[in-house]
Amino acid sequence: MDPGLQHTNDHAHLTGGLPPGVIAEVERIATELSALGRDAETVGRPTRKVGGLRQFDIFGGRGFTSFLAVPRHECIYVCGITWYE
Repeated sequence: MDPGLQHTNDHAHLTGGLPPGVIAEVERIATELSALGRDAETVGRPTRKVGGLRQFDIFGGRGFTSFLAVPRHECIYVCGITWYE
């Protein structure tokens, strides 16, 4: 497992009911964001602000993930996944 990507044992509160492909895509994005390091604080929305809670579209706007990039912890915290069916 990538040291910058930390999984909790109880992630059902985030992923419950989501299609497996959506979960895999969010995991892929989180892995790529963690590889960016400090630059992950500028990815997604809001576009003119660095840090804080950020959003990144998945599957061309069919949903989005909310995340915190925390460079001092060297990780990405996925805080929410919104999926429009």
